[in-house]
Amino acid sequence: MKKFMSLMLLVCACLLSQPVKAQQVTPDNAGYIVKVGDMAPDFEMELTDGQKVKLSDLRGKVVMLQFTASWCGVCRKEMPFIEKDIWLKHKDNKAFALFGVDRDEPLETVVAFAKRTGVTYPLALDPGADIFARYADRKAGITRNVLIDKTGKIVMLTRLYNEEEFSSLCKKIDEMLGEK
Repeated sequence: MKKFMSLMLLVCACLLSQPVKAQQVTPDNAGYIVKVGDMAPDFEMELTDGQKVKLSDLRGKVVMLQFTASWCGVCRKEMPFIEKDIWLKHKDNKAFALFGVDRDEPLETVVAFAKRTGVTYPLALDPGADIFARYADRKAGITRNVLIDKTGKIVMLTRLYNEEEFSSLCKKIDEMLGEK
């Protein structure tokens, strides 16, 4: 019995000493590691005005996250449409929130980027692209939009700028807010 117990302790010790590998998530074709129907990964972001916002504190609202950066040509093309067709239309609706999440750029760059593009919706800093990496492969590109429902579930994911897809995004937001 002593030998058996010694052997069991040895086996347990060997198993416990094995490194635990982090679960790898395989990105989809668009580079997302989340999918429609998932709960949106929580995070806290700092806006350009210094205000801190935690995603989970926005439950009860329809939330749109736009992952962007000043060096992204497609972002610069899409942002005026987001401003005009989404932000200006819904900014006064208390059930809606929109945040541009700027990928790994300093505050001064992000503020200048907002001025250059003419957007007035809130922009957040994402040092190290750590927020981005909760949604997509860290090496994946931008622009991309994540639409989250009032319960915190992802309802739509977009990548790049496509007029048809953008129109669907606008319609989905209208629908979720009960507007036309």
